[in-house]
Amino acid sequence: MPLSFDIASLLGKRNAPLIGLDISASGVKLVELSLAAPEEYRLERCAIEPLPRGAVVDGNIENIEQVSEAIRRVCKKSGTRAKLAALGLPPASVITKKIILPAGLSEEELEIQVETEANQYIPFALDEVSLDFDVIGPVANSPEDVEVLLAASRKEKVEDRVAVAEAAGLKAIVMDIESYAARAAIERVNALSRQDGASRITALFQIGAQVTHVSALLNGQVLYEREQPFGGNQLTQDIVRSYGLSQEEAEARKKSGDLPDDYQTELLEPFLENAALEVTRAIQFFFTSTPYTRIDQIFLAGGCAAMPGLVDIVASRTEVNTSVVSPFKGMQLGQDVREKQLRLDAPGYLVACGLAMRRFDK
Repeated sequence: MPLSFDIASLLGKRNAPLIGLDISASGVKLVELSLAAPEEYRLERCAIEPLPRGAVVDGNIENIEQVSEAIRRVCKKSGTRAKLAALGLPPASVITKKIILPAGLSEEELEIQVETEANQYIPFALDEVSLDFDVIGPVANSPEDVEVLLAASRKEKVEDRVAVAEAAGLKAIVMDIESYAARAAIERVNALSRQDGASRITALFQIGAQVTHVSALLNGQVLYEREQPFGGNQLTQDIVRSYGLSQEEAEARKKSGDLPDDYQTELLEPFLENAALEVTRAIQFFFTSTPYTRIDQIFLAGGCAAMPGLVDIVASRTEVNTSVVSPFKGMQLGQDVREKQLRLDAPGYLVACGLAMRRFDK
């Protein structure tokens, strides 16, 4: 069984230079990390390159040439010389399932068992999917068994991302799941502040162009996940309609704030209210669908996270400590990193950072 869909291990030379590439509807984000010391990362390079509207839709690459050209540009902009890449698939493109298997099986026996189990959970023929698995560890109350994470995606979803990397002169050696990459990055940040060993329930809101991905985590373990059809593109469309701008110009002016005087009251404030409502609603869903009744910390990530006023309104509406997450917290910065620009862009790099961390998988 060819395991081209790798969520478990890096192939190739150990710790060879590797870039994390996050391909989303709004653009391509690149992160390259190195180790300054054991367990201490240095951010060597990062860059963002926007994508034309329609190049990526609902996580699907619709225009391979436009996306590969954007990857070439983002590599040039960052100054990286790395040729190996870790990419991510949207959670909606991947079926994951935890299964229990007997401990002590060889790798080959595990593959056979996983393939047998996969038939029960995957609504496609196995020759149409890329399949992989990761042994999580022993089952708590059954030491003779192990818990195994099964992951499967339609082959064309994986192959499209491999193809855009190759067209840009890169070799994709890891295909992760975007939500897993984000969790790896957020857990590193959480660990920096979890000095007292106390358990904290963290809610992570990744606000993308069209979709907000919600995760609730307890000490790195996922308690709850969902996606909500809300994103920064709604504000962009409001700007397009109100001021007669093109999509590209509206997006640029949204970031720079170069808009008419009534923008704040007529468009921005209603959007922020709507965003806070979406966060509040998601937290209520979490409370009603799990045994948990508290959130200790809200982290906002994604391109919209640093929008002025968003943190304050979310904190006010939810009455939960809220902050914009920087995946690079506690990292050294390489000489090619512009610190001022990084402060603005950091929340959008969460997935790319998690992907870049795969370079150092043990």
